[in-house]
Amino acid sequence: QVQLVESGGGLVQPGGSLRLSCAASGSIFGTATMGWYRQAPGNQREWVTTITSDGRTYYADSVKGRFTISRDNAKNTVYLQMNSLKPEDTAVYYCKMTLLRDYWGQGTQVTVSS
Repeated sequence: QVQLVESGGGLVQPGGSLRLSCAASGSIFGTATMGWYRQAPGNQREWVTTITSDGRTYYADSVKGRFTISRDNAKNTVYLQMNSLKPEDTAVYYCKMTLLRDYWGQGTQVTVSS
């Protein structure tokens, strides 16, 4: 059974940075596509970024140039470096693994506020 555990969320001022981590259990991490999604109160969950098993990355326009996704297959971990944070980035951030099916983490809260 795959489990995903996110960490690194918190409260940060506008313009600040945070790095989220998502640690995966199991042995399939290296062959899986990993992604980050977010959901703000009252909104639907939205896609943020994806990294494929061979390292290709894709970003939503709203975060392009500010967020960076990366992965460490030796540690079964995917990261989301978030810079130049804005209040509209406030949301619960979820990690997703895709390999034959989707697996989701429990989410970590990111709040951008002064």
